[in-house]
Amino acid sequence: MSLQNLTLVLGGASSGKSAFAEGLVEAASPARLYVATATVRDAEMGARVARHRARRSSGWRTIEAPHDPAAALAAVGPGEAVLIDCATLWLSNLMEAGADLCAAEDGLLAALAACPAPVAIVSSEVGLGLVPGTPLGRRFRDAQGQLNQRLAAQAGRVVFVAAGLPLVLKGHLP
Repeated sequence: MSLQNLTLVLGGASSGKSAFAEGLVEAASPARLYVATATVRDAEMGARVARHRARRSSGWRTIEAPHDPAAALAAVGPGEAVLIDCATLWLSNLMEAGADLCAAEDGLLAALAACPAPVAIVSSEVGLGLVPGTPLGRRFRDAQGQLNQRLAAQAGRVVFVAAGLPLVLKGHLP
C-alpha cells in the first residue's frame, strides 16, 4: 500500500486503526517518524504505549509531541514517512490545557500542508456512540468531529477502520 501526501485513518477504540496506519507508513518508506501524542499518567496507559511500541518494526524514530505535533513535522528527515498517533489524544491534551483549539488546529493543518513527507494521521471517530452525559464530554465530541472534518477535507485519502478492516471513504487503496 502506498501512502498519499496526507492520509486520515479513522476508527473507534481498539478498531485496528493504528496498526493499519503503521502498515501504510511502513510500506511507504524504510525511514519512518512516529509522532506520539499520548501522555502516560497511569500503568494502564503505559501498557498501551508499550504494546504500540512492541508492534512496530525497526526503522521507526519517535518524537513525543503531546501538545505540538506541528512542530514535530518540522523535524521530518529526508525520505521519511510520518505517522501521527493520534489526533484524539492531542485534542484532549489541548482541551485539558485550556489551549485555543482553533489556533492549534490551524497550525497543525498548515504544518501538514507544508510537510514534504507523506503523513498518516490517526484519529478516533467518537460521534457514533451515545450522546455524552456531561457538557465537557459533549464539547469534546463536537470538537473531535470538527477536527476530523477539517483533516478529512485536507486529506487525499480517508480510511475508516472497523474490526481491523479498512473502508475507504475518500481516495483509494492501491
